[in-house]
Amino acid sequence: MSQTLAGVSQVVDRYDVLLCDVWGVIHNGREAFSEPCAVLARWRRERGPVVLISNSPRPADDVVDQLDALGVPREAWSAFVTSGDATRDLLAARAPGPAWRIGAARDAPLYDGLGLDFAAPETAAFISCTGPEDDEAETPEDYRAALGRAAARGLEMVCANPDRLVQRGDRLIYCAGALAALYETLGGAVMMAGKPFAPIYEMCLARASAMMGRTVDRRRVLAIGDGIATDLAGARAQSLDALFIASGIHAADLTGADGAFDLEMARSFLTRSDAVADFVMADLAW
Repeated sequence: MSQTLAGVSQVVDRYDVLLCDVWGVIHNGREAFSEPCAVLARWRRERGPVVLISNSPRPADDVVDQLDALGVPREAWSAFVTSGDATRDLLAARAPGPAWRIGAARDAPLYDGLGLDFAAPETAAFISCTGPEDDEAETPEDYRAALGRAAARGLEMVCANPDRLVQRGDRLIYCAGALAALYETLGGAVMMAGKPFAPIYEMCLARASAMMGRTVDRRRVLAIGDGIATDLAGARAQSLDALFIASGIHAADLTGADGAFDLEMARSFLTRSDAVADFVMADLAW
């Protein structure tokens, strides 16, 4: 059973490195959360590296400006690794394609320098999906017919963001993982490198090891996140301890009759979901 924490200070001596999810833990897509950001900055200042691990489909260098605009201080993180970073290897191995590209125009930096060509689904060699083209309006169902035809052709999908939903302000937005899940139900094959899959964790641990000047002991790494299918599943698969943040994407399932978070409900929710977390908190606090 997960242990409820009042703050990470209760376990600070057990860990050298934090791997921290971004969306849902330190911002909501519209603004940064000041206290969690302060916690990360303090950890980095007093304890060790903080590696942000995100399922954003864009390379980390292209997402830093977004973090700055949301008010996430640079002092809160030591390194930043995205699903886009990990996915570029999958795409490079399939160049020149051509690929049927599904996703917003803002995700174009994912393809920089890879030598990929693009084509319509009828002539593409595979699919590269970063999410809906318009995530404010579209749902996976808008792609069902076209994905069905692609599955019938045997096209493999490279999904650059395993997340199915994220919270943007007070709304839930569909991500590439939701399109990938639909594609699998249609008989299509999907490849992913972001959370919960190994490549993104290997990149994060390599960054942490380089900063520490030695190979990181996985037993002294704490993974923080709000997604059971991504953050918690990934930590479990990589033999990392996990801290579940209950106020993120699953918040609606964890609110009591009085409208307040119920951490006992969170523990029960994890059990029902067959998810494993060593620790549970409502919000990231020191």
